[in-house]
Amino acid sequence: MDLIREGFADALRLLARGDAATLRIVGLSLFVSGLATLLAALVGVPVGVTLALRRFPGRGLVAALVNTGMGLPPVIVGLGVSLLLWRSGPLGPLALIYTPAAMILAQFIVAAPLAAGLTRAALGLLDGDLVGALRADGATERRVAWEVVRAARPQVLVAVAAAFGRAISEVGASLMVGGNFVRGEFLDSTRVMTTAIALEVQRGEFARAIALGLLLLAVAFLVNAVLVRGAAPAPERVPR
Repeated sequence: MDLIREGFADALRLLARGDAATLRIVGLSLFVSGLATLLAALVGVPVGVTLALRRFPGRGLVAALVNTGMGLPPVIVGLGVSLLLWRSGPLGPLALIYTPAAMILAQFIVAAPLAAGLTRAALGLLDGDLVGALRADGATERRVAWEVVRAARPQVLVAVAAAFGRAISEVGASLMVGGNFVRGEFLDSTRVMTTAIALEVQRGEFARAIALGLLLLAVAFLVNAVLVRGAAPAPERVPR
């Protein structure tokens, strides 16, 4: 109990004085996971909409890939991205291994299928007559897609929130492509909250680990609160 009590006390002191190293880690986490989530939404939501509304050759394969990706182990993603970005790999000349860009790519890969799969499921709950009515009125496929996304906006935002949660909580792939430490040297430029927590626990530095854990929970809560608020329908005005 003393370890836990002292750990939380030290963590609160770190947060109170605005520890620079902790704030740097939080800032990098928000940048990496935020950009990965944005890319996942830009790719995943249209893919989910296409799977829900259209029939095309290979649709079953794409759906299977999305479903598989929703449960894909992050370490497999880390392995694949590492092989691509390794110095002797296909993209090795870009020198992206052990950089924030590599972490963004890895988090995008784990988050995009979740955005696609949950968007497809959300649109599947809509009344089928809505799509038929839009097409009967002569709406283009792009307009149909826009209208059904608007109709399912709360559920689509939940899909984006889930993608963000998947990205910011991911640790396996980020460790592999970001490299918490390489050849005995710590890589501060690629340390995000999840990888930093793992490292601090291994080092027995529980105060910073607890502080980062509290901040990680706070960030996840705030992002979800903002998205839920944005998804809430506007209150109806009562006529006088």
